[in-house]
Amino acid sequence: MRKLHSGGKLVLWLILAAFIILAMPATDASTAVSTSVAYNVCDFGAVGSGETLNTKAIQKAIDVCADNGGGTVFFPAGSFLSGTLYLHSNVTLHLASGCTLLGSKELNDYPPTAPAFRSYTDNYANKSLIYGESLSNVAIVGGGVIDGQGASFKGPYKVRPNLIRLVTCRNATVKDVTLKNSPMWVLHYLACDDVHVQGITVRSRCNHNNDGIDIDCCRRVRISDCNIWSGDDAIVLKSTAARASENISITNCVLSSLCNGIKFGTESNGGFKNVVVTGCSLYDTNLAGIALEIVDGGTLDKVVVSGITMKNVRSPIFLRLGDRGRPFKEGMEKPPTGVFRNVTISNIEASSSSKLGCVISGLPDHRIENVTLSNIRISVPGGGNKDEAKRVVDEKPSAYPECTMFGTLPAYGFYCRHVRGLKLRNVQLRCVKPDLRPALACEGVEEMEIEGLDAQCAEDGSPMVRLSQVKDVFIHGCRAPAGTETFLRLEGEATRRVVLAANDLSRAKKAVEMAAEVPKGALSWAAKQLERMP
Repeated sequence: MRKLHSGGKLVLWLILAAFIILAMPATDASTAVSTSVAYNVCDFGAVGSGETLNTKAIQKAIDVCADNGGGTVFFPAGSFLSGTLYLHSNVTLHLASGCTLLGSKELNDYPPTAPAFRSYTDNYANKSLIYGESLSNVAIVGGGVIDGQGASFKGPYKVRPNLIRLVTCRNATVKDVTLKNSPMWVLHYLACDDVHVQGITVRSRCNHNNDGIDIDCCRRVRISDCNIWSGDDAIVLKSTAARASENISITNCVLSSLCNGIKFGTESNGGFKNVVVTGCSLYDTNLAGIALEIVDGGTLDKVVVSGITMKNVRSPIFLRLGDRGRPFKEGMEKPPTGVFRNVTISNIEASSSSKLGCVISGLPDHRIENVTLSNIRISVPGGGNKDEAKRVVDEKPSAYPECTMFGTLPAYGFYCRHVRGLKLRNVQLRCVKPDLRPALACEGVEEMEIEGLDAQCAEDGSPMVRLSQVKDVFIHGCRAPAGTETFLRLEGEATRRVVLAANDLSRAKKAVEMAAEVPKGALSWAAKQLERMP
C-alpha cells in the first residue's frame, strides 16, 4: 500500500473529522447548557441521608458552578434534604437515578422572594423549593426525583411553597425528572421565553392547588412526552399579566387530574395566541378534558386541539368567554371583556363520566367567534329528563368559569350559546342510557353549519337538534336515527335563514317542528332529502 505524504494525511484527517462532526447528535438550543464541568454536591458537604439539611452545601455548589462559567451540579443517588435553592445562568441541575431532592418540611427554610415582574401571582406565590429569575440557559434534568413533602404544609397560598418556579428566564428546560408532592403548584414558568418541558413525570395530589405545569405569560414553549397525575389542573396556560402566552406546542402527554386536563385560564389578562395541542391521552379527570377560558380580558386566538382521547372525564369540551374582569395588579381598572376566536377542535374520542354535557358559551354582546368541531365522537352516560331539557340557563357573566357552572345542561351533547361562526362536522354522540334532552341545543348562534351530525335520540324524547334565536344556519348530510320524534325544532322570533339540504330524515316521525313565534319563511329546503312518508 502506498504511503500517504503529509499533505495526504492532513486531507484524510480532515475528512475523518468531518464525518465525526456530521455523526454527532444535534444540540437542542433550549437545552444547550454547558455540561463540560460537573460539581458533585457531596464535594461541597451535602449528605444524602434524608435527614441533614443541605441547603447551604447545595447552594454553594450552584454558586461555584456559576462563578466558573457554568456547568452541571450533580446529585448522586441518595436523599438530599433542602430548603430554597436559587439557580444561576448556565447551570444544569442533574439528578441521577436513585437521587431524591427532598423539600424541607419547615416553612422557615423557604425565604419569600418577590420577582420584579409583577402579576396576579403576587397574591399567592412567593416561596419555592427551586427558584430562578432573569436567567438564561438553565436546566433541571436526570432520572431523579424532586419531592416537596407537600402534605406537611397547611393553610393559605403563601404558606405552601411551589416546587419549581422560574421567572423571566430564557432557554429554560426541565427534562426527565419526577416531580412529587408539591405543597402548591408543581412547575411554574412566569414570563419566560424558549421553554422546554419534556419527559417529566408528575405525581402530586397531596395538597390544594397541585397544578402539574403552569405556563404563564410565556412565549415559544414546547411541552412533550409528559405523564401527569395531579390534584389540580394537569397542564395550564395562564396570563396573569398583560403579556400573552403564545407560540406554544403541547404534544404526546398522558394526563389525569382531579380538576381539568388541559386548561387555558382562569387568569387571561394577556391572552393566549397560536397554540397547538396534539396527541394527548386524558383519563379520570373530574372536570373538563379541554377547557378554554377567557374571563379577565385578553384575546384567545388561533388555537388547534387535535388527536385527543379522553376516558372518564366529566365534560370533554368547555369553551367560555366571560366577564369576571379581574385586574392583575391592585389599583388597575377592570379590564374590558376579552376576545375568543379562531379555534379548531378535531379528531376527539371521549367518554364522559357525567350527564353534564359540553359547553360553548359566550355573552350576548360578546360572542365567541369561528369555532370548528370536526371528527368528534363522545359517549355519555345519559339519563337526562325533559325538565332538564327545558332548563333556562343563567348567563353568569362574572362567575368563576368551570364546566359545572351552568349545572346539568339542556343538551346531552353540546350546548352552544352566543357564538358566531360555529361549524360542527362529523360529530357523533352516543348515550349509554336513554336521554330525553336534545343532542344539540343552540341559542343566539349565527353563521352556523351542521354537517354529518350522528346522534342518538330517545323515543318520546326531545328533538335531536333544538335551535333558538339563530340566524344563517346550514344543516346538511345529517341522519335521524330510528325512534327520533323530531329531528329539528326551531324557536325564537329572531330566528332567520335556516336551510336544510340532503339530510336523511326518513326515520324521524317529524322532520321539523316550529314554535309559534318563529317567523314564516325562516326555514327553507335547499335540496331534496329523505323524509318519512305520510
